Amino acid sequence: MSYSPKSMKQPRAFAAMASLAILGLVGSVLPACAGEKSVAAKPAAAAAAAADKSTPVAEVNGKPVTMADLETMLAPQLAKLEQDRQKLLEQGLDRLVEQKLMETEAAARGIDVLALQQAEIQGKISEVTDAEVATWYQENQARVQGRPMEQIAPQIKQFLTQQRGQTVQEEFIKSLRGKYKTRILMDVARVAVAEAGSPSKGGPVGSPVTIIEFSDFQCPFCSRVNPSIDQAKATFGDKVRFVFRQFPLNIHPQAPKAAEASLCANEQGKFWEMHDALFANQQKLSVPDLKATALTIGVDAAKFDACLDSGKMAEIVARDMADGQTAGVSGTPALFVNGRFINGAVPYEELAKVINDELSRKGIEVPAAK
Repeated sequence: MSYSPKSMKQPRAFAAMASLAILGLVGSVLPACAGEKSVAAKPAAAAAAAADKSTPVAEVNGKPVTMADLETMLAPQLAKLEQDRQKLLEQGLDRLVEQKLMETEAAARGIDVLALQQAEIQGKISEVTDAEVATWYQENQARVQGRPMEQIAPQIKQFLTQQRGQTVQEEFIKSLRGKYKTRILMDVARVAVAEAGSPSKGGPVGSPVTIIEFSDFQCPFCSRVNPSIDQAKATFGDKVRFVFRQFPLNIHPQAPKAAEASLCANEQGKFWEMHDALFANQQKLSVPDLKATALTIGVDAAKFDACLDSGKMAEIVARDMADGQTAGVSGTPALFVNGRFINGAVPYEELAKVINDELSRKGIEVPAAK
């Protein structure tokens, strides 16, 4: 989950949306239809011209507007489109690999895929009890929005059954991946994001995995991702390098000055101490509060206050924000794991999965979980 000026909460997967739709908690998700048009293949000369970023795409008063101009203006949106495209390819490949694994196992047993699904998935989903329905209802009052349990008990039962089925299927597919050698050869979506001399911890420059985080000290979801990062640091050691870049959102009026304060502390080698103190006191981010917090971490107060009052760190904050926007960041926290975009305060397990995949792709032994 991430904070964004446009949206405080976004679904992480279509499957989750479908599950909630069973309970009537979200609107229907329907594909939009456009007129079907075939696109003629471009002649070689036209394709070559399109590839040349200096090619004019318009003229204003005799002066050319180039493709490079257009792409620069649309850089954040184009980055987001590319991320979405690659994510769709990755999800599609996962489904295709799962389908092939099921077909392989079914053939080995001499049965068809439907029979395999019945035996290993549908047949192993335990029945949801009335007590479990009642417990879920009591624990999710905000979701049910005051509707009586008798009215939505069937939907809750269907929802919980679907969840169990998904868990059973995931475990079965995991066992098949172990049984049949499976390698993913397609690379993943990556966005070029520079460290830009930003504060870092963990492994050295050139570590197998570099995580660049764009964050906001006033954002509650940003504080929630910190335990995941701390656990990753403890588990993976110097295999992973963590870099922090500033992205104060315009809905958080105290965030820009808090970002400057962290960089003023960084001048005295106290960035991470200030980082932790600011996230621990997100309700105390006024300028006087920032100066008081700085005293608790042992900085030279006179130097810190002069730095903060001068506003000289605002330029670095603005640079970080511009780089984040170019990379497609619109909310916080936003993580880039070797350029792979992760949106929101993900649990440690999800972050570790991506780190493990990156280490595996480089032939590095994955450490045991801690």
